[in-house]
Order: sequence, then structure tokens, then C-alpha cells
Amino acid sequence: MTTDTIEAAERLAVVRETMNRAARLTGRTADDIILIAVSKTQDVDAIRPLIAAGQRVFGENRVQEAQGKWPAMREESADLSLHLVGQLQSNKAADAVALFDVIHSLDRPSLLTALARAMDAAGRRIPCYIQVNIGAEEQKGGCAIADTPALIQAARDADIPLLGLMCVPPAGIEPAPFFALLAKMAREEGLARLSMGMSGDYETAIMLGATDIRVGTALFGERPAAARPVPASGRGMIRNSRAT
Repeated sequence: MTTDTIEAAERLAVVRETMNRAARLTGRTADDIILIAVSKTQDVDAIRPLIAAGQRVFGENRVQEAQGKWPAMREESADLSLHLVGQLQSNKAADAVALFDVIHSLDRPSLLTALARAMDAAGRRIPCYIQVNIGAEEQKGGCAIADTPALIQAARDADIPLLGLMCVPPAGIEPAPFFALLAKMAREEGLARLSMGMSGDYETAIMLGATDIRVGTALFGERPAAARPVPASGRGMIRNSRAT
């Protein structure tokens, strides 16, 4: 076992122990919850040690990035499951249906139509979550809370398999009320699964019913900040912007 694999296994063990601790409070175990290792911006050399450590479910934010690294890794490990956890453009629907096993970001009627057509053409039905803009943030994707029941019904009418609801709470605010609201919405619509919780709040999300958590930093470490270009004058220092 390589040093990188040992380190990946240690990080994975910490996350799973935290999952177990939170899950016990709701009468569950970590095995009842899907841990999605969010590998956006990570290259194959960073991902392979986590695969070697036993992680099998991964999440990507962009179709094009995933196309560049996952086909080869899935040939090496046929039991991997790949989830799309970022925003999806309608013109990428066919590519997403071809590559991913689960889509977490169905959030508008135009995307629903594009996905339904892509699934029909591929002869493949991809399970989806409806992403809810739980904090009503203009800069974020997600279906408005008031519009969610209609989108759920439209997805059912289009024969798109719905697993549940997904959300990303507002940053810098206690996430528990938003997780509780998403859980309430799912119960009212008869949806069993909740995709919610990331590295900073997955313990809270589990205690409030999360069935799928999307964890990146806690498994891969902090992503390096991207350097800003040097000013045209050549003066000044390069400053780093915090990676999302």
C-alpha cells in the first residue's frame, strides 16, 4: 500500500466514523448513507488512492471534466458509481446521460425536457434528484421552493426516475433549518432520499435525515487556490483567490 493510499484510507476512516456517530442518533449506521467523494478539480493521481482505499462513489461538477478522466478509471474499476452533483446545461444532457449513473441537479423544466429526450434516445433511465434553491439565492441554481411540486410531477410524467431532493444551503448561515425544510418537502412529496451535506456540515445533515452526502475537502484535502494573473503593468504581487 502506497503512502498516498494510506493517507486516503485515514481520511476516509475519519469521515466514516463521523458519519457513524451522526447516523446513530437517527437509528442508522454509515452503511445506510451514500458517501459521494466529490472529485471536481482533482486529477486521476489524486483520485486513485481513494479508490484503492475502498471508496466507490464519486461526484463531479462538470460533464466535460468528468469525460476527460473517468472513462479510463471506470475501465480499471468496473464497480465505480459516478454522480453529477453540479449544474447541468441542457445542451450537455445527452453527454450526462451517457456518462453518469445519477444526476443531482435537475432544477428546471427545460433541463427536464432535455434529459427525457436524451434518456429516450439512449434507452437508459438515469435516476435524478431535484435540486431545490433552498435559500432562495439568486446566484445559485436550483428550483424555487414554490415551483418544486410542479417540477416533481413533470418529472414523474416524463418517466424520469426521481430519488429525492438535493440542496446547497447558503454559506455562512446555520444549515440545520434548511436541511429540515428540505426533509419536510421530500416527505410531503413521497420522496425517500435527501442529497444534502458537504465537508463542513455533513454531520448535521445526517442527523436531519440525509441519505447522500457530498464530501470533497474532508477526503481530498484543501484544493489549491488559483493564482490571479500579474497586472499588465508588471507591478504588484500575484494574489490567490479562494477555491470554491
